[in-house]
Amino acid sequence: MKIKKKIALIDQHDKNGFWGGKFGGSFIPETLKKPVHDLAKSFAKLRKNKNFIKKRDYYFKNYIGSPTPFIKLENLSSHLGGAQIWAKVVSEANGGAHKIYNATVHALLCKSMGKKYIVGDTGAGYAGKMLSMAAKKFGLKCKIFMGVKDIKRQKPNCIAIRKNGAEIVPVYTGSQTLVDAVSECMRYWVSNCDTTHMCVGSTVGPNIFVKVCGWSTSQISRELKVQIKKEFGKIPKKIKLINCVGGGSSAYGFWSEFVDFPKTQIEFIGVEAGGPKNSKLHAAPLSKNAKLGVLHGSASYVCQNKDGQINETDSISAGLDYPGVSPIHCFLKDTKRAKYTYATDESALAAYKMVTKFEKLNPSLEPSHAFAEAIKIAPKLSKDTIIIVNSCGDAKKDKDILKKRLGKY
Repeated sequence: MKIKKKIALIDQHDKNGFWGGKFGGSFIPETLKKPVHDLAKSFAKLRKNKNFIKKRDYYFKNYIGSPTPFIKLENLSSHLGGAQIWAKVVSEANGGAHKIYNATVHALLCKSMGKKYIVGDTGAGYAGKMLSMAAKKFGLKCKIFMGVKDIKRQKPNCIAIRKNGAEIVPVYTGSQTLVDAVSECMRYWVSNCDTTHMCVGSTVGPNIFVKVCGWSTSQISRELKVQIKKEFGKIPKKIKLINCVGGGSSAYGFWSEFVDFPKTQIEFIGVEAGGPKNSKLHAAPLSKNAKLGVLHGSASYVCQNKDGQINETDSISAGLDYPGVSPIHCFLKDTKRAKYTYATDESALAAYKMVTKFEKLNPSLEPSHAFAEAIKIAPKLSKDTIIIVNSCGDAKKDKDILKKRLGKY
């Protein structure tokens, strides 16, 4: 099981859609086979179509605001000592998070396929907010499925979704979080796939949705590669790219252009949600050695009990609060190209406090998990080591949680 050079990671699957022979695939009901096939066929053509790519690039630049900034965190680096800490501030994208790339491409796909309705899932509210924005931009009617627990804890994004004219469909089943929102969204699509396009908010789900999302977010690393060369004159010898991992879309986008580099030069570190400090619940299937399972049409490492039932998860971060993970990250783990660890709720909050104390940056609770790892390892590393954190979302959506836990925002 090896990573192939010069081939995009999203395309390194076998004829059945599996990365490494066991991760991914399309575990879907008979009723979805045709719409999934149609989407895969359309995407295969459109991603090679010069006019479609031109349109994508136009909206990435003029609507999303690419490229997003690449900055050195001088004060934080000086305070910690050791490695230099930099940030790719993807939260400066229109809407405040990386989810806008995937939402924009899905809206363009929806229009190209002649459909007028688009549906999606959301946990932190970012995927839903961005899809509602893109739907409004391109004249599409939109429904967003969201767990009731997440609706309560992510009010600012819910307000934005409704302002954009989209309907929020509350999900009361199960843990009332992201996992249940994805399930309900898929059920809805089964019944309405003739007129409706579905956008999966991360690099999860049946093979085609992993590919579309990965193709969209890879814009992040395309920009970063150019920015690194401009800043340093070349690609430095010691780089650590640190990203939070829930479903894994921002991490894939952050890493994809650097997969061909030796890991001794560019190391990938994914940081999952370890949950509350003294709780057995978490959302860290990769770093806590979960077993292989099938969730939402895809095989990956999944938090589950001894009977194979999906475990409930717990995280202060709604965007990381998911029991599964992208099959591509499972592949990267098994090939040892990426290393995965976790940060607890408390570590993420402490990292948020430190970053906002020293820098004019306001990372959401998702990238705060990645900053926790950067803060932990930076003092132990040499000054010629470059740590780059993907600050993939802003904390506006988390203001109620931060006020409650830290007493201020």
